[in-house]
Amino acid sequence: MNSFESKLERALYTARWLLAPLYLGLSLALVLLSIKFFQEVFHLFPVILSTSESNMVLVILSLVDMSLVGGLIIMVMLSGYENFVSRINIAEGEEKLSWLGKLDSGSLKQKVAASIVAISSIHLLQKFMNAEHIDNDKLMWFVILHITFVLSAIGMAWVDKMNRY
Repeated sequence: MNSFESKLERALYTARWLLAPLYLGLSLALVLLSIKFFQEVFHLFPVILSTSESNMVLVILSLVDMSLVGGLIIMVMLSGYENFVSRINIAEGEEKLSWLGKLDSGSLKQKVAASIVAISSIHLLQKFMNAEHIDNDKLMWFVILHITFVLSAIGMAWVDKMNRY
């Protein structure tokens, strides 16, 4: 192997570290999401006794939605780092997530797609609970978008299954 090719391959391989700041940025996005989550919780406390059940459910669905997005951020951040940058070394005896080191890029895509479908489902449920304030054609587009996410997730799972055989 000539020296130019060797240096080029080494530079390309080292370039994977350019992804590390992006994963760090996702951790900052998680901080921002947590701030927004607790802002919603604190807004609910003063009006908890006067709010209607449906409004309460809408706020709770919003909190569930944010927690699912947070889980998605963690999954993409940690498994993406481990798949594309460097293995995460957890000392023996420390708490380690059971899926860490087991998600390849294919299974990560499946988990991300499933998370997006779950997030879309909650968002759609929020829209239906507030349907009297939403135009029918807007509601139809929310349903079409959700079905698109579902079909995309099924399609990706099918393609992944086909590639394994």
